[in-house]
Amino acid sequence: MYPENLKYTKDHEWVKIEGDKVKIGITYHAQDALGDVVFVELPEVDDEFEAGESFGTVESVKAVSDCYAPVSGKITAINEDILDSPELVNSSPYDDGWFIEMEVTDSSELDQLMNSEEYQKYLEEEE
Repeated sequence: MYPENLKYTKDHEWVKIEGDKVKIGITYHAQDALGDVVFVELPEVDDEFEAGESFGTVESVKAVSDCYAPVSGKITAINEDILDSPELVNSSPYDDGWFIEMEVTDSSELDQLMNSEEYQKYLEEEE
């Protein structure tokens, strides 16, 4: 449910490290809590964000939630597919439902993220 090759944030984003870039989405837990996703707002390619800054929103039948950049960097790609088919966030949160790709400006920020085991413990403590 929480792939071991990813890193996680307390805001329920996941990060897949791909060289000097990262792919970012929301976790199974986040999409499950939101319910059916009906709309996703994403930034523009070349926009820059600091770690912790909101880069977009996810709207579901229940609520609207901000998405936060887990690391600082510049947007190199956005997932156009989820703009047209936001339900991909629910059906495939770790594959087809990714949000953005970023070029990381400070790779040491990746060390602050949780691994799969730490994230699962964090979820248990939150309940």
